Amino acid sequence: MSQSQPGHRSAADWSLFALLTLLWAAAYALTRVAVDKGNPEVGLPVAWVLPGRLTIGAAVLWVFMLARGQRLPSLKDRKRWLAILGMGLAGSVFPFFLITTAQETVNSSLAALYTAAVPIFVVCGASFLFADERMTRGTAIGVLSGFAGVAVLFGPDAMNGLVNASVIAQGLLILATMNYAAASLMARGAPRMEAIPFATGFVTLAAIVSWPLAFTVNPAEVTADWTHWAAVVGLGVIPTAIAQALYMLLIARTSATFLSLTGYSIPVVSAGLGWLFFRETQSWHALIAFALILGGVWLARRGGGVKEG
Repeated sequence: MSQSQPGHRSAADWSLFALLTLLWAAAYALTRVAVDKGNPEVGLPVAWVLPGRLTIGAAVLWVFMLARGQRLPSLKDRKRWLAILGMGLAGSVFPFFLITTAQETVNSSLAALYTAAVPIFVVCGASFLFADERMTRGTAIGVLSGFAGVAVLFGPDAMNGLVNASVIAQGLLILATMNYAAASLMARGAPRMEAIPFATGFVTLAAIVSWPLAFTVNPAEVTADWTHWAAVVGLGVIPTAIAQALYMLLIARTSATFLSLTGYSIPVVSAGLGWLFFRETQSWHALIAFALILGGVWLARRGGGVKEG
């Protein structure tokens, strides 16, 4: 499928973009339901949510891949399988585990807010890894602004003491953000391969890696009802499988740069979902942090001469 021209996105492109944003933002709300945030006596443990989500997502992606008549790379293709393994760990297992654990304590909208900082970490990594993305003065100012936003977001709770549960949870979210950034860098440096088999491969490996976690929990100690299980099914089908397939469709129609705008839109939509379903609200410093992060991303992209293509 040919790409639409940069700067001339069609109504269909923007409609698919909005749908993708909603599907990804829904992951945070569904995770809150699955772990039953704030109620440690009920809900599903992270050790079940993670493998459940990944296994369901992998199964749906296998259906997509086989329906398209595609297949995974040959097992002899070490470079592609190393890329698939890296994406499975940094793009799925680690960040999903960290975010799900953090959401036992923090609101879904706050968890989503940290995703806005992913481009900042990507810019830092790219400046060291790729010769065509060396850091300029404008990029450096943008990066500093972005990190200032993360500090503002994290700071007030940190001043309450490092043993504060929210501080620990937000530390996990920062680590998850760094993993997402690492996955983006890996995807850029990975050998070319068809998008759906690539996604099917790394989600499948991620699911297999996560399976041992399920055996660390005593089922007799779990108190969960159908809503918790439905949330896990939703996580597997919606943000893990359907959104991934939609992302690949939009990559073919538009560009990775256009889709990076989801880093701005996901926190906003997640905040809306958080307020609508859970009456979540954010503090003033979170709004300032969001502005600093978005301003930093804009400066970093402008300073580095990044253009959509």
